Amino acid sequence: MVVIDDVLVSDAVLEEAFVCDLSACKGGCCEDGDAGAPLTYEELDHVRDAFEEVKPLLTAEGLAEINRTGIFRYDQEFGWVTPTVNGGICAFGYRDRAGIIRCAFEEAYQRGWIGWKKPISCHLYPIKTKASRLDGYEMINYEPRETLCAPACALGAKHKTRVYQFLREPLIRKYGESFYRLLEQVAGAHFEGHQKK
Repeated sequence: MVVIDDVLVSDAVLEEAFVCDLSACKGGCCEDGDAGAPLTYEELDHVRDAFEEVKPLLTAEGLAEINRTGIFRYDQEFGWVTPTVNGGICAFGYRDRAGIIRCAFEEAYQRGWIGWKKPISCHLYPIKTKASRLDGYEMINYEPRETLCAPACALGAKHKTRVYQFLREPLIRKYGESFYRLLEQVAGAHFEGHQKK
């Protein structure tokens, strides 16, 4: 575990290899879980503001679920989350012609319709964040799905890309450039230390 500012970073974030392999997993993290995508309190406004723009991209089933339960809901374990269709795929997800689950928010962002990419919890996956038992600190853990993410671990090893490197954009988005530069420095020192042992 390393500490940068008020963030506790698991060693696995620095050590493990990972590169999403969508051709293999088909975006399964968007439907395999105990709830929809966790949303920060600030992101509730982004979902509200983007809804009319992403609506044309939604499936009939996703839209029906949103009409039934709302654009987000409160889960006792995970807090605010996006709705899911029958406990499976996120209501804001849809499958492309290759069968890969795509995010309506991300698609709308790429088309220039909205200025918000997607929930940070999705962008950071397979990193998960949570409040630490140490007051005022946040924890960053590496939590891939064992079977679903096995191809991503293999692809990361092939390209020699670590979790923190693959997730450079969302880490900067959440914590800022200076945090990421420090993380890179810590990772370099971390590996030097291992090589000397």
